[in-house]
Amino acid sequence: MDMMNNSMISEFVLLGLTNTWELEIFFFFIFLLAYAAIMAGNLLIVVIVTFESHLHSTPMYFLLGNLSCLDMSISTITTPKMITDFLRENKTISLWGCMAQMFFLHFLGGSEMTLLIVMAVDRYIAICKPLHYTTIMNRRVLMGSVLLSWAVGFVHTMSQMVFTITLPFCGPNIVDNIFCDLPLVLKLACTETYVLELLVIADSGLLSFLCFIILLISYTVILVTVRRRSSGGLSKALSTLSAHITVVTLFFGPCIFVYAWPFSSFSVDKFLSVFYSVITPLLNPIIYTLRNQEMKAAISRLRTQHVSSRQTF
Repeated sequence: MDMMNNSMISEFVLLGLTNTWELEIFFFFIFLLAYAAIMAGNLLIVVIVTFESHLHSTPMYFLLGNLSCLDMSISTITTPKMITDFLRENKTISLWGCMAQMFFLHFLGGSEMTLLIVMAVDRYIAICKPLHYTTIMNRRVLMGSVLLSWAVGFVHTMSQMVFTITLPFCGPNIVDNIFCDLPLVLKLACTETYVLELLVIADSGLLSFLCFIILLISYTVILVTVRRRSSGGLSKALSTLSAHITVVTLFFGPCIFVYAWPFSSFSVDKFLSVFYSVITPLLNPIIYTLRNQEMKAAISRLRTQHVSSRQTF
């Protein structure tokens, strides 16, 4: 027993994207700028929604602010570690640091999937039942929906991590990715993990697929309903839903692809990991801020108020 405890590994080695020093320096600056843009863009949305009274009282933007918080959190779990690893020869992460990274990735990822469904329901009620919108989507319902999304994320990650943290790791400790990816880490356990691998596929892959199908059906129902009512309302609905549909497609597409082939040896896994932890969090500020007229107007009002206050003093 003592020999087994002494042979247990205490850290994992992350291979990262490349071993070439020149490319690592290049990637360091690229991902540093990307992370700064993620934090600045999503923080801008949170600030605008918080301090702009009109947006703060609108359910869609309240949910958007929560989505931005989740995006910042997901990126913060993986990107800073990846950036600093570009400057290190030994890219290691502690055993419990790896477990914490996987726990929060699945926690926040499950929460974001659920929140996207809540946002789809919000759009359905706003477009298809506008007279009852404020009554249905009241503050109590909004807070309950956000708490529900966090609860789903917690159950989702606990259903996998409660078994993962008990696994013995006494052999190879090399993870061929930029962060601790659960399917890859399971392969390093020095015990049979076939059943747990199936659980991960069923839990993560199936959850992602079902959420995507639910969202696809929801937005299809919205567009069909609007088209039946009026042809003029269709273009307005499309402009409102285009941002949501784009985010949903780009969020769930890579996620489903990763867990459809969770144990492949292709380098595409690394690309998808970067897409999920860096590119996806960038979609929120780019799509919702630059393409949303209300957000642009809110930014202009806040800028005007800031300039006026400085001139006053």
